[in-house]
Amino acid sequence: MERRIDAFLEKQAEGGLLRCLTEVFPLGGGKMLSGGREYVNFSSNDYLGLSSHPALARAAADALSSGAGSSASRLMSGSTQSHHILEDRTARFKGKPASLVFNSGYQANVGIISALCGKGDAVFSDRLNHASIVDGIRLSGARCFRFRHNDAGHLEELLKRERNKYRGALIVTETVFSMDGDIAPLEAIVRLKRAHDCVLMVDEAHATGIFGKNGSGLAGPAGGVDIIMGTFSKALGGFGAYAATSAAVRDYLVNTCRSFIYSTSLPPSVIAADLAALDLVRREPHRREVLLANARYFRDKLKAKGFQVKGDSQIVPVIVGGNKEAVRLSEFLKGKGYWVTPVRPPTVPQGQARLRISLTFDHSKEVLERLVRDMGEAVRASWRRSA
Repeated sequence: MERRIDAFLEKQAEGGLLRCLTEVFPLGGGKMLSGGREYVNFSSNDYLGLSSHPALARAAADALSSGAGSSASRLMSGSTQSHHILEDRTARFKGKPASLVFNSGYQANVGIISALCGKGDAVFSDRLNHASIVDGIRLSGARCFRFRHNDAGHLEELLKRERNKYRGALIVTETVFSMDGDIAPLEAIVRLKRAHDCVLMVDEAHATGIFGKNGSGLAGPAGGVDIIMGTFSKALGGFGAYAATSAAVRDYLVNTCRSFIYSTSLPPSVIAADLAALDLVRREPHRREVLLANARYFRDKLKAKGFQVKGDSQIVPVIVGGNKEAVRLSEFLKGKGYWVTPVRPPTVPQGQARLRISLTFDHSKEVLERLVRDMGEAVRASWRRSA
């Protein structure tokens, strides 16, 4: 086994795909420390800068008086009053009758899909859906049909050809895609869901807090979404995840969802911080407004410099292509004081290695202008080396 492991690691290194853990120290304000050097952090999902907000820290500290951990799963003795308050607040925030809190977005997607679907069912999944969705479908045993990314026409073709062959059908998509930063054609997907008698589940991990009324995401205005999954760990600055849905589906998940049933519940301090974040998102709309305005500004600047840029959100992927080229660009920018992590297969398709630049409220236009300038310098330096 060790020889096989060594061979795998060597192959990953040769292909520019070897991943390593790096110790970092968050500094707040969109910055971090690593190896004794300060960097502007463009690899964080702390989109609104709430993870270091004093209100979240105070709420978490106050809740520690009731204990550091919950000490049990929800169905034993780990379902505290604060868990139920968070679920009630989240349901109202997302415009649904009920919600259920999970320990992470991965656990939510894997557990929900495998609980709702099984043999004899079909799942219609966007080709670029997150790995947690892919794994949930595999675990379910349902037949999976992948439609081309954000292509409602292809989804319709698949539904017309395949839907009637299966007992039940689930359509699942992200609303804001984590690696491309673009937005799903949700209204068209809702129409197809209704026309073909499907259940629709959306992953709002990267939309929650950023889009929609009071930052509630993109699923609400479209209507017709049966299950809205999202996280507290990105724009909301806390930790954990949720599924907002009907009371019946919530009760069904409580009884069948293995990732929920067999996990110790989130500790009081985490729940308290999540509650504080929901308040802040409503009270401080300027955070998402500034963030999205800066994202548009940054994307336009990059395009003007000739970069291949994707996305319509706070996630701005710059497509590089080759794995080693993406790593070299990342290292060049690190030398300039920017922490921009290269994203390579299998997280993205072959030939689509990129720098995934995650903007936050704390990144000013001045910082973004410097980053664009230095990225241009990196490209010129690369051209000189290859000439």
